[in-house]
Amino acid sequence: MTPFKASLERHTKSRTCIWTASLLGCFLLAASCAGVPQWPLAEGQHTQKFSGEYRSAVSGQFLLYLPKGFSERPAVKYPLLIFLHGSGESGTDINKVKVNGPPKFLDTRPDFPFIVASPQAADADVGFDLAVMNVLLDQLLQNLPIDKDRVYLTGLSMGGIDAYKWAGERPGTFAAIAPISAAGNIYDACKLRHVPIWAFHGGKDENVKTADGQAMVDAIKACGGDIKLTIYPELGHSAWEPAYVDPALYEWFLSHRLSNAAAK
Repeated sequence: MTPFKASLERHTKSRTCIWTASLLGCFLLAASCAGVPQWPLAEGQHTQKFSGEYRSAVSGQFLLYLPKGFSERPAVKYPLLIFLHGSGESGTDINKVKVNGPPKFLDTRPDFPFIVASPQAADADVGFDLAVMNVLLDQLLQNLPIDKDRVYLTGLSMGGIDAYKWAGERPGTFAAIAPISAAGNIYDACKLRHVPIWAFHGGKDENVKTADGQAMVDAIKACGGDIKLTIYPELGHSAWEPAYVDPALYEWFLSHRLSNAAAK
């Protein structure tokens, strides 16, 4: 079984929460929160804890980046970018999340215009539990001055697979997503037809086959979705390296608003 198919198979099985703790606010449906965490809202990228309730207590940790001047502009609403890492960065060492993607360069980019949340999955075999991610997202929206019209999602490899799944299961939330070196369940492709997507893949990827990534793109297009694919012909599984340093990706994110997608 290929790594991609194994990752996809785990998404078809019921998963239980593996994190425990308490967050800010109430989580939609069955959840309620008891405590109000005190997040130190310092500029730059730093570690935060979150916790809440989803049938049972859940918790986790994430890197939170706040742009320069954040504390001086309380009335400003910021775009939010959520980054989901690959399987190799799972665990409890939060600094591993800085190996790839936006967290890798945010410590040297005080001018980056997004609030960025980079959660850590505790177990690579489980990946990102979307119930836990919903707790985190709801608390981010409650606690921070985020423009709900400009919430964006990206992820690489395992995180890219989960980005496809999360966006499909939480419609009307993400203004645009960018899965990298990833694919998804083609039978869920039509759930993504209203979400602008820019996918990236290496032409020589042996971990998540390029053909699998292309199949997901084709399935979304067949549903009338707005998706484009960039392939780096000479790269393997590391398509995220050029993708995340390209300013065009972030300009593309900011060109999309949830209200525009809903109007289509």
